[in-house]
Parts: sequence; C-alpha cells; structure tokens
Amino acid sequence: MSNYFYVSPEQLIKDRAEFAQKGIARGRSIVAAIYDNGVVLVAENPSASLNKISEVYDRIAFAGVGKYNEFDRLREAGIRWADSTGYTYSREDVDARALANYYAQHLGDMFTEGQKPLEVEILVAQLGNKLRPTKLYRVAYEGTISDEPRFAVLGGDAETIKDRFALSEDSLQSLTVTLQNASRALSGPDRVIPAEELEVGILEDRGNRRTFLRLSDEQVKELLS
Repeated sequence: MSNYFYVSPEQLIKDRAEFAQKGIARGRSIVAAIYDNGVVLVAENPSASLNKISEVYDRIAFAGVGKYNEFDRLREAGIRWADSTGYTYSREDVDARALANYYAQHLGDMFTEGQKPLEVEILVAQLGNKLRPTKLYRVAYEGTISDEPRFAVLGGDAETIKDRFALSEDSLQSLTVTLQNASRALSGPDRVIPAEELEVGILEDRGNRRTFLRLSDEQVKELLS
C-alpha cells in the first residue's frame, strides 16, 4: 500500500513561489523605460543569438528573464495570439493589456496546476498612439500583472537596480540619457558592462507601421559614449 504525504496548500504555494523566484533571480536583469519619444528595453545579455527582447506586433515588444526556453515559448505564443487576434478582428484590437492578460492566465494556470511553475518574469511594452497610451506591463511567475508607470526592472537583483535607476531619472529623458542611466543601473558601481553585452531594443515612431528596432553594437556604443 502506498503512503501519501499531506502538504498544506499554503506550504505548497510557498514552495512553488520560492522555486520560481530562485530561478528568476539567477537570470541577468532587464530595464525597460519610457523616454521622450518611445520605449527602450535594455538587457544584460552576452549571447549574440539568444535574444531576451523582441517584437511581438506593430507597436508591442516583449522581454523575458529566467529560463530561456520557457519565456521564448511564451514569446512565440504571444506572436501567434496577436496575429490571430489581428486577423480575426483588426490590427487596432491588438493591445498590450490584452496580451498581458493572456500571459497572466497561462502563468497563473502553470503556477497552480502545472507540474512546476514557470521560472520566468516577462514584460509587455506598448508604444502609444492617438488611441492608446504608452504602457509597460510586468507579468510575474504566478500571473500577477503590474502596470508600471514609467519604468520596470525584471530578474536578477531587481530591487537594487530599480533603486539605482530611480535615483538617476526623475522625469522623461532622451533615448541617449535613458540608455546611459539604464546601463549604469544594470552595471552598478563596481563594473562597466561592455556595449557588446547589452541587448537594446526600442519602440519609436519612424513613419511606418513597424516601430520596433533592435540596436546594433555600434549604435549602442555611440549612444553610451
């Protein structure tokens, strides 16, 4: 006869939360911030091919920290959801809040019902237009959505980096200043992250439908110099 061990629901939720938090904390951090003409997403990422920042739709970008294979599957699922919604209804019906809700439902289901919670934290950024404001939505491992008013920090030592960035920016700045502040916040006082190890993406109107642009190492170096 098998022996069954009882675990209280409170302890089970606590253990799952600690498991997910440890996995996310091991990842390198991302800073996302609204600047005077758009949104910039900055990640410490030494890999040239495994991207943590990407485009999801016309005016929407995605960023993820934690286990790469898990948040990359979420990225792909978000692209399929956005394409399907835009095709079924209209492109204007695809917005960051609905996408964040889609991610939150999936993460919440995996946290409570899956074999293990996903070790990820993600961000959905939206560039505003005449119909919608610029928005940053952070979605936690258990499905909680946070509407971040001006900037967000994910992964790693997020609270320390958040405090450093908050001290450097108290209002909307240019892309150059915002990127420099984000780089210093990620680096801390004891080191400097080379431009080659920073992954930078922006959402900015440039006169066409697509607004996402991934900056090259040369562009990042120029902005940081």
